[in-house]
Amino acid sequence: MELLARKGPLGVRPVAQQLGLPLGSVHRLLLDLEAEGVAERTPQGEWVLSFKLLEITGAQLERLELPQLARPFADRIAEETRETVNINALHNMMGVTVDKVRGNEGMQLDMRIGSRGPLHCGGAGKAMLAFLSRSEQETVYAQPLHPLTPHTIVDPRQLEDEIGRIRQRGYSLDYDEVVVGVRCIAMPILDRGGRVVGAISISGTSPKTPGPDLDRMVGLLTEACGHVSRRLGFSGIFPPPVGVPAVAAAI
Repeated sequence: MELLARKGPLGVRPVAQQLGLPLGSVHRLLLDLEAEGVAERTPQGEWVLSFKLLEITGAQLERLELPQLARPFADRIAEETRETVNINALHNMMGVTVDKVRGNEGMQLDMRIGSRGPLHCGGAGKAMLAFLSRSEQETVYAQPLHPLTPHTIVDPRQLEDEIGRIRQRGYSLDYDEVVVGVRCIAMPILDRGGRVVGAISISGTSPKTPGPDLDRMVGLLTEACGHVSRRLGFSGIFPPPVGVPAVAAAI
């Protein structure tokens, strides 16, 4: 695959020569890769990497880039708010904590790096859910919504209403949904296709009710998530306007 990535498209014979393997063995290998959707033949009979592999590779690279791109903003936000900033990636319809900067407050949502969480609760989870496609959202609504605290939304209709409010304002709020006593605000990160790939959240004990403090956090997240999204290729309005899917806003 590395050979095709560097030099493709190539015929079977050049691949065999480069690898030093028998022609028949290389041909069978390429057929196996084709069956897996990893390689494909051009109309001229040469072999190239498939778009499927390129899409998978691109998604992986974006997840690897998230901590690097978001960390400077997370450092600044944690310093200014004194609360914990979590950088999250979307993977297999779950939120994964890929980096964090701990604030100076005592009680905070201090997620372990690599920990996974559902999309139906918490600031980051709901921020990502709100910018998924309608069919993906429906998949989440149809699953059992397990409570983490008495404040977790477990009714699909209530969750759908909450997701609508998040899309309208561009950010999510979490009041005691994951840990009692911890409140959270989060905003999504979008890629070049307008698809949600992650989120940045600020969590701590501050009330996060309408007012100057909340407005300041919204501004910090808008700058951070907008910058990271643009570095990942997003070129639309951030966050996308109400009623306009993120993918459409990126066109």
